[in-house]
Order: sequence, then C-alpha cells, then structure tokens
Amino acid sequence: MVFSSSLFLLYFLPIFLLLYWLSPKKARNYVILIFSIFFYSWGAPKFVFVILGSTIIDFYIVRALYHSRKQKHRKRLLTASIVINLGLLAYFKYANFFVENVNEVLQKFGVESMAWTAVALPIGISFYTFQTLTYSIDIYRGLHKPLNKVSDYLLYIMSFPQMIAGPIVRFNSIADQIVSRNETASDRLLGFYRFCIGLSKKVLIANALGVQAHFILDDSLTDISTATAWIGILAYTFQIYFDFSGYSDMAIGLGRMMGFTFPENFNSPYISRSISEFWRRWHITLGTFMRDYLYIPLGGNRVASKFRLYANLWLVFLLSGLWHGASWNFVLWGAYHGLFLILDRLFLKRVLNYIGKVPSIVFTFFITVIGWVIFRLDHLWQIKLYLTKMFYIQGDHIAELTPSFKTVFLVAFIFSFISASGIGKRMEVLVYQKNNYQLKTHLGFTTISLLLLVFCIASITSSGFNPFIYFRF
Repeated sequence: MVFSSSLFLLYFLPIFLLLYWLSPKKARNYVILIFSIFFYSWGAPKFVFVILGSTIIDFYIVRALYHSRKQKHRKRLLTASIVINLGLLAYFKYANFFVENVNEVLQKFGVESMAWTAVALPIGISFYTFQTLTYSIDIYRGLHKPLNKVSDYLLYIMSFPQMIAGPIVRFNSIADQIVSRNETASDRLLGFYRFCIGLSKKVLIANALGVQAHFILDDSLTDISTATAWIGILAYTFQIYFDFSGYSDMAIGLGRMMGFTFPENFNSPYISRSISEFWRRWHITLGTFMRDYLYIPLGGNRVASKFRLYANLWLVFLLSGLWHGASWNFVLWGAYHGLFLILDRLFLKRVLNYIGKVPSIVFTFFITVIGWVIFRLDHLWQIKLYLTKMFYIQGDHIAELTPSFKTVFLVAFIFSFISASGIGKRMEVLVYQKNNYQLKTHLGFTTISLLLLVFCIASITSSGFNPFIYFRF
C-alpha cells in the first residue's frame, strides 16, 4: 500500500483518522500501532512477523543495556543489538548480491556455482534498521532513557507514516512525543496542507515525469539520440526529487496530524552551490545519520592527517551508496559523490564561490545529473553507453514529447530552482515554516489543498503508473 493509492486515500486514511481522533489519548498510540502493522502487512505479510519479533527482542536487549552498571556488559549488549539489526539488513538486502558476485568469480575459475535460493527484500528494511540503531546507540550514549512499554517501541519503529521510506527519525528527537503529545486543530490543518502538497508533488509531477523517464531509460539505449538522452535523465532528475520529497512531505504531514514533529528531509537541493551543500539539502536525515553515527565515530574532522579525513569521507559515501541498494552502480554512485566532496575540501568549493551564485548552481546541478545516470542504470555498460550518448552528439531523432509533459517539466524546473530567488524564499517560509496562520489564510490553504487532493485522486484512478522510487531501498 502506498500513500498515493486509492486504497490509502479513500479507505485506510479516513478510517484511521476517524478512529484516532475519536479515541481517548491513552489509546491513540495503540490505534497507530494496529493500523501500522496492518499497513506493513498489506505489502509484506510474510515479513511483518520478522519485524515484530526482532523489534521486541531488541527492546529487551536495550532495556537490559540501560539498567546494567558494568561497562563491559553494556558494550556486549549494544554489540548484540547492532549485530541483530545489521544482520537482518545484511541477510535480506545483501545476501543475493554477495552470492551473485561470488558465483561470478567461481565461474571465471571454472568452479561450480553455489546453490542459492534468492531472498526477497522486505520493504523499508533500510529505514527500519537505521531507526533501531539510533534507539540502541542513543540510549548507550545516555542521550535519552529507553521507552517503558514495548508497544511504544513498536510504534516508534513501525509508525506507518515514515517506516517504509523515511524520513529517518532519530529516537532522541521524538521519544518524548511518543509518550505524550498534544495535537491541536492547527496541527491537523497544517499536517493536511503538507500531506496534500506532498501528494501533489508525487502524483501530478513525479508520475508525469516518470512516464517519460521510464520510456527512455528502459528502452534500447543504443537507439536513442543525444537530445533524447538528456531529456530522459533530466526527467528522472526531477522525478526522483519530487517523488522522494513528496513522500517525505506526506510523512511529515501525517505525523503532524497526529501531533508528531518529524524532521525535514529536503531543502531545495537543486539550488546547491556545491556537492557538499547538496548533501546538506538532499535526504537530510540520511546525511545527519551517516555523519553522527559513522563519520564522527571514525574521527570526523579531528583525525591526524588529511589522508585519513578524506578516506573516512569517501568510506562514508561508499557505504551510503551501498545502503541505497545491493548493486555496483550504487557503490559507484556513492564513490562519485564522495570524490566531489573531497574535491570540495581540496579546492573546488573555493572555485565555485569565486565564480558566483548562478554558475556554481549550474555546475553543481550538472554534476548531480551525471550522478543520477549512475544511480538509475543498473549495469556499468549501460552507464558508459548512456554517458556516451549524452556527450557525443548522435542522431537527430528526439523522443516525442506531449504538451502535458512539457508543462509538467516546466513546473518541475521552476519549483526546483525558485527558492534561489527572494520571492521563492518568501514562498517557502509561508508554506513550510510558518506554524500559525490567520483564518483567511487557513481558508485559502484549505481550499487549495482540497482541490489538489481531488486532482490527485482523479489522476490516480485514471493512470496505472504510480511507483515509489525509494520503496526499493
């Protein structure tokens, strides 16, 4: 079940909100938990018991860690928690990848391949793992005490708004809200607005661009022209942004309607003036997680040598790439971004600051687009061929573009870059950052949100193309 489906919008969400708001405060967490288990079971009925079982075990391990007074015992319990959670991720997400690569090596030496039954990937396993890690590590570090009830921990891990595709919600930032929160009428309205904005990004923009990107990038790459190659990857560049940021907006909006404050996950990443800035604006919760739970423990900026600093930075982004998927193109994508982060520190950021705002934005966007080629195409030969098509002028045939695609592409372009202007910043503050509106403004936002919701439902019911890119991670 996805947020942008008729089932979710017309049945699941209205029933959930009605029961949630009618329930007494003491029962509301149980309502969320029951609906979250149902939500996850709908898409992964075989794996829900794995998630429930491992989460309950982890709860009691961390509880014992918190109450232990012996440091050695605490470390062992922390290690056990980390091993269980990373072990699940390694098995479900990377076992197939490992066996496939081992078999390729064995075949080259004439050795019989290993017998293996492919492992299915549970949806949301990467986000689930990162949140369980923040729970055990935050409690080990003394940032917060553990939750008293296993049901509250299950709620933190399995809450349906953000479990499947983020944002990654760190335990110490939301622990108090799980135990006690007060959602107001204003919260419900602001959450509804945010949800409708995210749904519109996903359905009205990302889906429309995705049809064209899918048509070009999944076609025979040998036959496409240079112009078509650029159209395809630019369509995907905007698709993945509006798809993932739209999901994050919907998750944040749903959380707000229940009184939760989830962290922001995107901040106009395509107006970045360097790759370093891009990663402060793109998938913000992943970037802060990798910084606080991997980069800083490796030494961060305090290491003895520049070589060690750059090696740590590159390692973090290699792992970040691998986190996105068990495939060599994701590893290459992580290495590619890690390289430009190192170049930023060496000299590139100074050069970009010198050439000015617009040229630096254009350059960074160009580097990001090339990165999306690596990210989108599964095989190295495809990546090489596609980049060749982009930079060696070939053919004069351009993919047929419908007027609706051109309109949506223009809208996506404007909304991706408008925050770089003064009026764009003011619009961003009005829509995303204000917590109180006058009655007239509420009426305007409510009307616009309802219209967007109707348009989205009409689009969903009339189209069969409705993927969520980050569900695969």
